[in-house]
Amino acid sequence: MLICLPQEQEAGGGMSEDEDDQKRICYGCVGEAYLAKQIEKDGQPGVCAYCGDTLACITVEELADRIETAFDHHYVRTDNYPDSWQERAMADRESDYVWEREGQPVAEAIEEAASIPSDAASDVQEILDNRHGDFDSAAMGEETEFSGDAHYEVKGASARAWHEEWRSFEQSLKTEARFFSRSAAELLARVFGQIDTLKTKPRRPLVVDAGPGRKLTHLYRARVFQSDEKLEEALCRPDMHLGSPPARLASAGRMNARGISVFYGATDAGVALAEVRPPVGSKVAVAKFEIIRPLRLLDLTALDGVQDGGSIFDPTLKGRLERVAFLRTLGERMTRAVMPDDEAFDYLATQAVADFLATENEPRLDGIIFGSAQAKSGRNVVLFHKAARVEEMQFPKGTEIRANTGYGTDEGWEIDYGVIEEVPKAKSPPVPTEDDESPFDLMPPYEAYRPDGDYREAALRVDAGSVEVHHVEWVKVNSTSYGVSRHRRERWERKF
Repeated sequence: MLICLPQEQEAGGGMSEDEDDQKRICYGCVGEAYLAKQIEKDGQPGVCAYCGDTLACITVEELADRIETAFDHHYVRTDNYPDSWQERAMADRESDYVWEREGQPVAEAIEEAASIPSDAASDVQEILDNRHGDFDSAAMGEETEFSGDAHYEVKGASARAWHEEWRSFEQSLKTEARFFSRSAAELLARVFGQIDTLKTKPRRPLVVDAGPGRKLTHLYRARVFQSDEKLEEALCRPDMHLGSPPARLASAGRMNARGISVFYGATDAGVALAEVRPPVGSKVAVAKFEIIRPLRLLDLTALDGVQDGGSIFDPTLKGRLERVAFLRTLGERMTRAVMPDDEAFDYLATQAVADFLATENEPRLDGIIFGSAQAKSGRNVVLFHKAARVEEMQFPKGTEIRANTGYGTDEGWEIDYGVIEEVPKAKSPPVPTEDDESPFDLMPPYEAYRPDGDYREAALRVDAGSVEVHHVEWVKVNSTSYGVSRHRRERWERKF
């Protein structure tokens, strides 16, 4: 009687599917920290096929599942043939160009990504090749996803889906739900939620603390005047006329809808002057405003360096990297120059963002720092309504204020701006007696009631001594010129 015994597996030969299912790898043989911790947490005690230790293990099949997902999210298979340009370079007799396939062989890429032994990487590659290979491809000699000759390289995160959502968001504001949209609120929460926890390179905070004791302690604001009467009013009370306007006079801007009073300022007086785009012949008053209480500002100018990271085996990494890729472009998108005729529609998205950041987002914010569209490298700041109130200047009761713009001389008008504050003559306070003294007389005046109904805490204080008046004499335009070619030729007549 003939008895057939199973042949022993040859050294370096393939393993049967049943053996693959049983082969296990321990967390100690995985150098990638996140993946090793997951195996230690989720694995079962067993003998590792690669080190022989009895530790928490998972099957190589399970490891292949995790590696396949990571490669789908973060790697791309490179071309296995040169493109047309490379073929021309190779055919050029005067060129010494030699084509080499980009990326790493798949087994090496697996070994490096998971930091596992080379024989474990080979086992994983074999499992994945069996999953993705097919008879027709093998017969034609075509390379499949995890063929032994396949090469892979790390791919950058794509923000395409985020850009599509943002375009839909902008379009919906223009044509559908301008004032309330659950989908818009959900998108903005995903874009800006917990944005203060992200890092940038070079290291810059995305959420800037401004105010006393901080790096950003003051802002500049400018206003254009075309009559001396209005200018004199502003010089007398710069807190009222150079600060944020009252709601009834607040026109729509990049970060506010009409009727919502915000404070638009700049970190430099020259930038503030450029931002108001004054016409030649006008006069511009510029004042410095101190930030008198702590404020938190989102710095859009730092978004182009934002980063996020982690393990490619963390299933949340792909989404986080795609969000970061989108955020790197968002600052420029929100601050791009808009033509005056397009402002009504094109500002809808940025107005909605500002409203959301001011009222709904976590962390709560008081304003936004953004790049100037009028001054190269300039920075603007918008303080939301809740942080836009300017502290009132204090004067003794009965004070009369007048401003002058100059005086006449024999040679003509001499420009000389000045403000005179005439206060009542000081009187000696009455000496209190026991009969008229009351504990209420010793208390400070009750300031909670305001006739204008504005109960916001003041965030700014105008520096009256900083006010300057600029006479706009000419405007310099920096531009890039392009020539226009012109050609003349005979018309070709078709004959039918």
